[in-house]
Amino acid sequence: MDSLGLIRDFLQERLGVAPESVVPDAALEPLGVDSLMMLELMFEFEDRFGITLSKDLKSPKTVGEMATLMDRLHSEQN
Repeated sequence: MDSLGLIRDFLQERLGVAPESVVPDAALEPLGVDSLMMLELMFEFEDRFGITLSKDLKSPKTVGEMATLMDRLHSEQN
């Protein structure tokens, strides 16, 4: 599964966000992603891809920023 798909699944399962609302330009906060939900999403990403994220990462503001961050970190681990 790609990063955008992971984000879509996570937000649908945890917050009931319709997958079609989870597009790259969508801001995370209006979708219901607060700081705690962001941590849960990052932990899910770590578990799914078997990597450890740096604790000093800058929090993304949009779905696209989150997907780009995940893709970059995943490619660095491989």
